[in-house]
Amino acid sequence: MKQFSLLFVFIFFSSCQYFEKQVPSEKELLQKELKAINWKEVDEYPSVPDCQIIENKAQRQQCFFEYMTQLIQQKLSVDTLSILCPELDTIDVKVTIFPNATMKFEPHFPKDSVAYDKIKIDSILKVRLVNFPKVNPAIKRGIPVKTQFILPVIIKEE
Repeated sequence: MKQFSLLFVFIFFSSCQYFEKQVPSEKELLQKELKAINWKEVDEYPSVPDCQIIENKAQRQQCFFEYMTQLIQQKLSVDTLSILCPELDTIDVKVTIFPNATMKFEPHFPKDSVAYDKIKIDSILKVRLVNFPKVNPAIKRGIPVKTQFILPVIIKEE
């Protein structure tokens, strides 16, 4: 029996070294987790109440983009944008949705574009693109985040 207890003690103490693994620090774990997160994508895209009922993520995103594009087109169709820029049939609008659900709209022109009065177009967007329905911001890991996207908006249809 004495040999068994010595053997047990030997096995117990020698097996403890298998449990002595180095535990990573909180900082190391945080850095590893931050590197694993894809910061270019959100878990949930921005949405409006009409699109919230759609279960499929891609369809809900498409619903939101179509909704925003149509609403922007409606708000700009009553303006003089087509008169100021008769050659302009489509405008790219950069939409920024902030975590607090506020929105910002800016015209988005190609870098080499100088044909349009950007200041005038920007002022028209600021005046016309107001009073939008509530938009739920995008979500990343349960936290509302800022998102930006560019929507092509048709100014005049032929």
